[in-house]
Amino acid sequence: MPQSGLLATLAALPGVSAGLLEAFRSAAIASGAVHCALVGGTVRDLLLHRSGLVSWSGVPDLDLVVEGDLPALVACLTDDLGPQRLSRCQWHDSFGTVALTVDGISVDLATARQEHYPAPAENPIVQPGTLASDLVRRDFSINAMALDLVSDALIDPHGGQAALQARSLSLLHPASVADDPTRVVRAARYSARLGLDLAEDSRAQVVATLNRWPWPGRNGVEAPPALSTRLRMELERLFDHEPWGQALDQLSCWGALPLVDVGLQRDPQRRCRLRRAQRIGLPLMPAWLAAASQPLLVAQRLQIPGQQQQWLAGLEALRRWLQDAAPPASALPSVWTQALEQGDWPEQSVALMVCLNHPSWRPMWRWWSRWRQVQSPVTAKELMAAGWTPGPALGAELRRRRLQRLDRL
Repeated sequence: MPQSGLLATLAALPGVSAGLLEAFRSAAIASGAVHCALVGGTVRDLLLHRSGLVSWSGVPDLDLVVEGDLPALVACLTDDLGPQRLSRCQWHDSFGTVALTVDGISVDLATARQEHYPAPAENPIVQPGTLASDLVRRDFSINAMALDLVSDALIDPHGGQAALQARSLSLLHPASVADDPTRVVRAARYSARLGLDLAEDSRAQVVATLNRWPWPGRNGVEAPPALSTRLRMELERLFDHEPWGQALDQLSCWGALPLVDVGLQRDPQRRCRLRRAQRIGLPLMPAWLAAASQPLLVAQRLQIPGQQQQWLAGLEALRRWLQDAAPPASALPSVWTQALEQGDWPEQSVALMVCLNHPSWRPMWRWWSRWRQVQSPVTAKELMAAGWTPGPALGAELRRRRLQRLDRL
C-alpha cells in the first residue's frame, strides 16, 4: 500500500510527538509484528482534519492494534524507552490488551481480534485474529480504518474515507444493529458531533431491526442484561460529551427511543425539560428518564446510580400526592413548604417534577430555589437565652417562626 503521509501530519499536530510514533514503529519492526496500527477515532479525526472538515481537538489517548507478538513488542518498548518515558504498563490478560503511558500520552495496545455474537445483543465471543478481522468487527466504516505505523499506509477496506468525504455514516454489515443495538445510540452521537447523516441502507436496517426486535415492554420479552449495561454507558457518553439535544432528536427521528422506553419516543417536552434540569443542576439521565412510561423500572434496568433511582421512586410518590392531596398552587409559601418537606420523597424528586412542567411547578420551583433555604429569624441559642428549654417545644417554635418568615417574603 502507498504511504499516506498521515503519520507526518499527525506528528505535526498538538498531542502526539514524532518520537512517540517512532518508538512504536521501531518496537513493531524489532518484534516482527505484521501490523502495528492506529485505529478508531484518531484515524477518523485525523482524516477529517486533513480534509478541512473539522478542527483538530487533540488526542486524549491512542488505540493501537497489533497483529503479532504483543508481549514481545511491549518488551522492545520497555528496553528502548526506559521508565522515564514509559511510566505505566498495565496488562489486562483476559482481554489481550495492555495500557501504557508513554511521554505522558495514554496508549491502549490490543492484540488483533475477531468476534462473533452467540445471540443478538449478547456480549460477543472474542478470539485472536488479524488486523482485517479486527476492523470488520467495528461499528461503522468511518471507524474501521487503520494507519500502519511501519508502512504509513492507510488501511481502509470498508470505504471509511469515502464515507467521511460524503458526510455519511454507514454500518458495516446487515446484522450490525441486531448484534449490538447500542450502535444506534453511537450513530446518533457521531451524527450530532460530526455532522454525519445515517446512510439510507443503514437507516433502513435500524428501522427494520427495531420493528422486529422484542425490546423491553414488547411481547413481554426482556433484553439480555449485557445490553442494558452497554446501553447505559452509551447514553452516559451522549449526555456527558455530545450535543445531546441533536443526538436525541436523531434517535427520535429514527424511531429508536423504544430501545430505552416507548414513552420516551412520545416526549415533545424533552429539550425544554433537560435544559431546565441543566439550569437547576440535576444530572440529565434521570431528568430524561422521568418522562418514561415507567421511570423507575427503566432506571433499574439501566442500572443508573442508586441515588438517582431513589429520586425517580420519589417522583412517583410525589406525583400521587400532587394528584390527591396537594394544596392549590395559590396556597401560602408556608403551606407548600410544610407539605413538601413532610413528604416521603427526596428533594431532587421535587426538582424533577419542576422539570416535567407539572401544573403546580411554580410553587415547587419557589420551594426548591428559595423557600427551603429560609431559616427561622432567631436561632435555638437565642430562644434558650430568652428562657426556652431544649426539647420538642423549642423545635416546634423554630419551625413556627420559620413558616411565619416565609409568608412575609
